[in-house]
Amino acid sequence: MAKAVRLRRTSLFIDPASLARARRALGAASDAEAVRLSLERVAEMERFWRFMARSRGSVRPGSFGAA
Repeated sequence: MAKAVRLRRTSLFIDPASLARARRALGAASDAEAVRLSLERVAEMERFWRFMARSRGSVRPGSFGAA
């Protein structure tokens, strides 16, 4: 079952060409969906890079096996 998300109406000024590129890259059906997906991905990547910065140097070399 999908998690209910509470949405807020807001006004944004966005370059139409950038929005069209984002829609194609993300496979979004609408402009609003493209903006939501983009924001989610930016937040996810920021969380990842903060984790990487925190864990830098804490993993011993060679502790991961080759795939």
